[in-house]
Amino acid sequence: MSTATAIDRVSPTNPNVGRVALKSFFNIMEKWQCSAADQRVLLGGIGTTTFHKYRKLPEVRLPNDTLERISYVMGIHKALRILFSNTPEMAHEWVRRANRAAPFNGRSALDYMLAGQVVSLADTRRYLDGVRG
Repeated sequence: MSTATAIDRVSPTNPNVGRVALKSFFNIMEKWQCSAADQRVLLGGIGTTTFHKYRKLPEVRLPNDTLERISYVMGIHKALRILFSNTPEMAHEWVRRANRAAPFNGRSALDYMLAGQVVSLADTRRYLDGVRG
C-alpha cells in the first residue's frame, strides 16, 4: 500500500505526472503530424537523447518549463477539438494552415509556435480561447 498523499499523486513532482503528460503530448504530435525535430522544439529545445528517453514514456519528473509547454499544447488541442467538433480532421490540420490573424500574420500556428518561445504557445492558446468565446 502506498503512503503517498492525494497531493503527492497530482503534484508535478510526481513522476507519473511526467509520463502521463508526455503520453498526451506525443499523441497530439502524431495527430498534428509533427516531426521529431518539431516536437523537440515544442518541448523546449530538448536534446535528441532526452527526446528518445521521453518517447519511452518513463516515469520522470519533468522540468516546470516542459510541463508548461505540454499544458499549452494540450489546451490548444482541446480548443481545436471544440472549435472543429463536427470536423475533427480540421482540428488536426488547422495548426499547419496559414493564418492571417495576429499573432500568426500569414504563417501557420505551428510555424509560429516553432519559434521556440513559451509565449508563442501561450499566444496560440489565447487566440483560440478568444475565437471560442
